[in-house]
Amino acid sequence: MAKSILITGGARSGKSLLAERMTLGLGAQAIYIATAQAFDTEMEDRIARHRARRGPEWVTVNAPLDLVGALADSDGQGLPRLVDCLTLWLSNLMLGEQDWERAATELADLVPRLASPVVFVTNEVGSGIVPENALARAFRDAAGLTNQRLAQTCDEVWFCVSGLPLKVKPQ
Repeated sequence: MAKSILITGGARSGKSLLAERMTLGLGAQAIYIATAQAFDTEMEDRIARHRARRGPEWVTVNAPLDLVGALADSDGQGLPRLVDCLTLWLSNLMLGEQDWERAATELADLVPRLASPVVFVTNEVGSGIVPENALARAFRDAAGLTNQRLAQTCDEVWFCVSGLPLKVKPQ
């Protein structure tokens, strides 16, 4: 079994930078599995900033829906993978009216069988107020449940707050 790491935290907490450093600490080159989709210019700009920050040591694979397939296809190549991020993937599944629970279960079941290391980035979305609409509440719940499943499966869990990483698992 390869090393698996889950990094969680709030928006702009430093999760992606930490994940990039950790992933490159596992190998000189790495695979960046991107789950974002650009539906507007603001998201296009976010994606461009992320790409510009990464150097030539990264190979990008776009997997807005088939994250399990992207992990399986890239496994065993000797390169660590960074998945950024689980909550965007989950959002894509839910908005596409796909079975997010099945997909999250498949992901959690796959992690212990992986041969190459993987670092996951996710958002901690349940720490704020209760959302006012049903879809937002369903997403908050789905993200919390998915994060719990991955936290149980992964070897390490980190929480980022204000750019500072806190190791949660193992203690």
